[in-house]
Amino acid sequence: MKQFRAATTHSARPGDGAPAAALANRLLTWYDRHRRDLPWRAQPGESADPYRVWLSEIMLQQTTVATVEPYFRAFIARWPTVGDLARADLQSVLHAWQGLGYYARARNLHKCAGVIADSLGERFPDSEAGLLALPGIGAYTAAAIAAIAFGRPAAPVDGNVERVLARLFALTAERAAVKREVGVLAGRLTPSGRPGDFWQAVMDLGATVCRPRGPACLMCPWAGNCLALQRGLTEELPRRARRKAKPVRHGVAFWAVDATGAVLLRRRPEKGLLGGMTEVPGTEWREWPWTEEEALPLAPVPGQWLSLAGGVRHVFTHFELELTVLAATDLVPGLAEGMWCRPEDFDAHALPTVMRKVADHALRALAQPSAPPEAAIGPIRRRTSGPRPARRASSGR
Repeated sequence: MKQFRAATTHSARPGDGAPAAALANRLLTWYDRHRRDLPWRAQPGESADPYRVWLSEIMLQQTTVATVEPYFRAFIARWPTVGDLARADLQSVLHAWQGLGYYARARNLHKCAGVIADSLGERFPDSEAGLLALPGIGAYTAAAIAAIAFGRPAAPVDGNVERVLARLFALTAERAAVKREVGVLAGRLTPSGRPGDFWQAVMDLGATVCRPRGPACLMCPWAGNCLALQRGLTEELPRRARRKAKPVRHGVAFWAVDATGAVLLRRRPEKGLLGGMTEVPGTEWREWPWTEEEALPLAPVPGQWLSLAGGVRHVFTHFELELTVLAATDLVPGLAEGMWCRPEDFDAHALPTVMRKVADHALRALAQPSAPPEAAIGPIRRRTSGPRPARRASSGR
């Protein structure tokens, strides 16, 4: 392992700073005293469970620890081994996942469990290369599992790690360049002993001490080596590229209610955004609003469709969605494809957050007799004279 040469200064810059071994030892000493107690972590002296490490790492992608903890406990209680998860029905897994978002993770989780159970005898590969061959496991997750579960000298770099090392080495370039340099530095810093504990320590340091705002530098075991602290740059690093405004897509959701109060639901295609989840029927999601003439022929069942006042807005990773909700009541169930379900039974279905927003909006609007649905089609604009804009729809399905 390439180390940093010892120097009389307390800098951690590669080539003239503290040895990597000294930095690792100092951080591991801190970690042994201040480590977070998380349900997927092995206790000191215990071997890590690869299944728990893998499950937690998939759940933690783009999601906070506080959000993940109850989901993780519920999954482990219901499916205590990777074999149990592999034998579960996909819809059960999607239902248990609802609320965590990024539902492709749940589909890949189930698929990956199947591969491990059916082809690998319920044993996880113990190398980064072997882990990378599994569904839903990328470079970061493979490195994290290899280091934490199997003690391999791998370097998983997440947002916390990136922030800590950008400050430690005062990396002032834009984020893309910083990410590349952090990857190199992380490899050099990885100790041969306790690599999993080391990187969990860096993650804990980033989450509890080297925070994005208001870092507690006086509590940091690396404060004496931190170039950003020496130069007064901690609040500025890592530098972020200016965020681009997310594009907005538009759609129409059809809230269809039969005479018994049951609502029409359907399952989305397995592939694509929210694949396999349950939804309120609707149009595709595209870049410009729907006109009345375009939307109504796509209703799932004939009826007197009225627009509900207001609408639903939801933010996905790469775009924002604006939905108009049309409602029709006293419909004939046999005329529509899908499943009819009373709202009090929605919890039995894997409804993603955006569809729960649609349901909440419709139920509130229809429960207010003093504010009836609008006779006109509200946000759905009637097409004006002239040609339709020559733009292709952006599929959200």
